[in-house]
Amino acid sequence: MKKFSGVCLITQDVLRLSAFYRDLLSVNIKECDRHMTLATRGADLAIFSAQGMEEMAPGSMRGAGYGSFTIEFHVEDVDSEVERLLGMGVKVVKPAETFPWGRRAAWFRDPDRNIVIFFEVVK
Repeated sequence: MKKFSGVCLITQDVLRLSAFYRDLLSVNIKECDRHMTLATRGADLAIFSAQGMEEMAPGSMRGAGYGSFTIEFHVEDVDSEVERLLGMGVKVVKPAETFPWGRRAAWFRDPDRNIVIFFEVVK
């Protein structure tokens, strides 16, 4: 089996999206308007400019949409994270809910309208 190493979000505004994820994940980043990589436990989250993608692979962004990606992060306490995010002005899409399969999760959107899910395992 191959080892999953990360995902790259393509955006029109690298600085805005990177700042959101920097604050969301409480990590330090070096500002760059073309590419950003945020190291997380498990895999890296890269953010790359749509213009840069188009320059690397002409035509690759034709028909590409934004806001159709879902990304999940395992957290210690969903409810405290939701309170922190509300304090940052993040809009909740689906309030924290406990599911029968042993997860408590809350959904919200990043600036490009992708859904971000914070979840914890519950017994």
